[in-house]
Amino acid sequence: MRILYDIGISLYFLGARVLGLFNHKAAQFVSGRKGLFRTIGEGMSACGDRQTVWFHCSSVGEFEQARPLIERLRNMSPDKFIVLTFFSPSGYNLRKGYKYADAVFYLPMDTGRNVRRFLDLVHPSIAIFVKYEFWYNYLIALKERGVKTYIISAIFRPGQIFFRWYGSFMRKVLRCYTTPFVQNEESRRLLAGIGVDNAVIAGDTRFDQVEAVCRHNDLHNEVMESFIGGRRVWVAGSTWEEDESVIAGSMNGVREAKLILVPHEVHPSHIGRIRSIFAGYRVVLYSDCAGRDRADWEHETEDAEVLVIDVVGLLSKIYKYGSFAYIGGGFSGSGIHNILEAAIYGCPVIFGPNYEKFQEAKDLISLGGAISISSRKDLAPLLERWLHFPEQLERPSLVCTQYVESHLGASDTIIERIFKNV
Repeated sequence: MRILYDIGISLYFLGARVLGLFNHKAAQFVSGRKGLFRTIGEGMSACGDRQTVWFHCSSVGEFEQARPLIERLRNMSPDKFIVLTFFSPSGYNLRKGYKYADAVFYLPMDTGRNVRRFLDLVHPSIAIFVKYEFWYNYLIALKERGVKTYIISAIFRPGQIFFRWYGSFMRKVLRCYTTPFVQNEESRRLLAGIGVDNAVIAGDTRFDQVEAVCRHNDLHNEVMESFIGGRRVWVAGSTWEEDESVIAGSMNGVREAKLILVPHEVHPSHIGRIRSIFAGYRVVLYSDCAGRDRADWEHETEDAEVLVIDVVGLLSKIYKYGSFAYIGGGFSGSGIHNILEAAIYGCPVIFGPNYEKFQEAKDLISLGGAISISSRKDLAPLLERWLHFPEQLERPSLVCTQYVESHLGASDTIIERIFKNV
């Protein structure tokens, strides 16, 4: 099985190379790993004899779960050398300059040879993986080397390979963790059922991260505030084309309200599709205003119905402007994006039907702070009700903030368990 696994990893990288001929993101995935071990060696040269703590995240979402731990660790142990790796280009490109890490790299592909070279260069004393990162060769090698290894904010479901009759090969990796920190009781129970009885229920560190962002949010953006101009506004965050089509087809009854749209992808072709989808509305791009004299764009923002944020890095702070939020991804295979970033501001949330893998979505639906829709026919009356009768938002808004506040503290629990004697 291990040979088949290595072959599968090699074929994955080969497939990325082929796809990279047509897809920009795949091309970045491949090009980012050219000369990677030389880059890692150069980056580790500053480590000296400091203790290395390695955090690995798949992409942006997982980074937000690791972030409160990294920043707490940096403040409490500034002598530690923190290495941060990403699997995806989106995570690496957004956070390669992250100031709380001493070195940020792409993760070399999980083959036996790559793993040995990486661990020989980085030499971690502690390794921390986030949520779904189960790299067989890395985890087996870390255990063989006696490295304390953890997974944080992990969540397990009965349908995963570990709990299938054919999953014995991958079950081995679960026994490599010094401690798996899981989000809920179901995850702990599932692990115990296959003999992994050292899991700790710590919760999800994303709650701590969104609370910290909200607490320190001093955003006062003149473009956005000119656009809003005292009108009611709602925010659609991390949207894909399917979401944008649903939204555009549902807004006719609420054209007096304003929409801040933050797409998941901001490359020119997608922005062009957004313009086409919202052809019946007055649309302005954030990038067409920012950096110019206010007199040159103020009339455009005041007249616009939709402001498209075609830059990255602002979304988590923009939710403070919204009465409620639409969260994208629920009409695609990957599922919804982070709803907690909106909920912490008391924004009731709306999303598509693909949310079953997200405990916070199920919780907020049951509590009355979120609504799932299956089509534009569901969204249109909801927009009219919430925008024309804002008093109906009072209870779901309170539900959202109380829900986030009641789930804080995972980061402190994990930090205490991992680093209390280090």
